[in-house]
Amino acid sequence: MDKKKFPNKKAVEDQKDSLCAADLIGADLSEADLSEADLSNANLSEANLKYADLSNACLYNADLIRANLFGAKLVGCQFHAADLSDARLCGANLTSANFTEADLNGVNLFGARLFEADFSESSLIDANLIKADLRAENLSHADLRGAFLTGADLTEADLIGADLIGADLTDAKLEHADFRGADLRGQNLRDLKFRGIII
Repeated sequence: MDKKKFPNKKAVEDQKDSLCAADLIGADLSEADLSEADLSNANLSEANLKYADLSNACLYNADLIRANLFGAKLVGCQFHAADLSDARLCGANLTSANFTEADLNGVNLFGARLFEADFSESSLIDANLIKADLRAENLSHADLRGAFLTGADLTEADLIGADLIGADLTDAKLEHADFRGADLRGQNLRDLKFRGIII
């Protein structure tokens, strides 16, 4: 973290309109107001953003590897092509967030609110989506290999062309979920069809 430019949380908040490519590695930004901030290409790896407000912020191509976003407000956030590998987003509000082409490998989304979030073409390998509410979500062409979708609600979700090799769909709600063109190798197709998927 650039401590000369950002000596404390308030300095970051005061410059939220010009944080493009900022060095915020390991920064403590818990409960910070970064709503509508421009954090495109910023490095927030291992940053503490617990309960921070990043509503409508731009995090295009940002580095959020192992960042703590527990309980953060991320409504309308733009995470296009961002790297959120192993980030913690438990209990975060991700309503209408855009994760297209983002790296979410190993991310923990347990208890996150995902209403109208867009995960198309994102990588969610080994992601924790246990009991996630993914009703009518766009997961088309997403890489969900090894993802934990136990008890998730995928009712009417778009999983066209998604890769679900090794994904755990135990007790997931799948009624009218669209799996056309999805890679379901290793899955019990008879069971999936019985549970109401479109294939």
